[in-house]
Amino acid sequence: MIIIKTDEEIELIRESSLLVGKTLAEAAKLIKPGIKTITLDKIAEEFIRDNGGRPGFKGYRGFPYTLCISINEDVVHGFPSDRELKDGDIISIDCGAVKNWFYGDSAYTFAVGEVKEEILLLMKRTKESLYLGIEKAVAGNRVGDIGYAIQKYVENFGYSVVRDLVGHGLGRDLHEKPEVPNYGRRGRGAKLKERMVLAIEPMINLGTKKVVQEKDGWTIRTADKMPSAHYEHDVVIRKGKAEILSTFKYIEEVINHQ
Repeated sequence: MIIIKTDEEIELIRESSLLVGKTLAEAAKLIKPGIKTITLDKIAEEFIRDNGGRPGFKGYRGFPYTLCISINEDVVHGFPSDRELKDGDIISIDCGAVKNWFYGDSAYTFAVGEVKEEILLLMKRTKESLYLGIEKAVAGNRVGDIGYAIQKYVENFGYSVVRDLVGHGLGRDLHEKPEVPNYGRRGRGAKLKERMVLAIEPMINLGTKKVVQEKDGWTIRTADKMPSAHYEHDVVIRKGKAEILSTFKYIEEVINHQ
């Protein structure tokens, strides 16, 4: 069942989503060659708890950390560890927080040091595809319109869309109906109604769309070990134009200041 949110519930989701954006910005301050990814995880958990929330991922279906940290060919659900970031890496950080019983969920891909131009372009275009998907997240459209917009844009550049993982509804649960694939056909899928809240999150690969699961039972990586980029916003369906509840503002202030 798709849950339509009240205005009050939307404001609570916004509060959780903004906390996630600020948490990702705290991690962004530390991203550089030599930093251990477990350090980012500890900082994120501390920040969420200090601001009246709790980590949304930690303990969810047994996931043991606050952040999903996915480096280079890892698409999503990577574990923080003692691995140190290297110059030229890209790192996708996906974060969830719960505050006042509602979830926020957002992701951003960061460059570490000097990254190859073709990978920077993958990141840029993946983020652009997110906003093109959001443009279609309006009342009266269908889920397929969102996926079609994302897929059409990125495939123009020869990239591929991960099929095995999708966006989702968001609210009191981290994953609610409907599923929101990053591919699809216009006019297909669940109808979008006002005050539905969706987490839209393109996962776009430089090479094949095929992915495999690592032995840890969580980390998903590209089958050809080519890089993958991932961005995610929480949005509420409105007439005419979607409203974005999460933010990249704090993250990008940090990046632009560095």
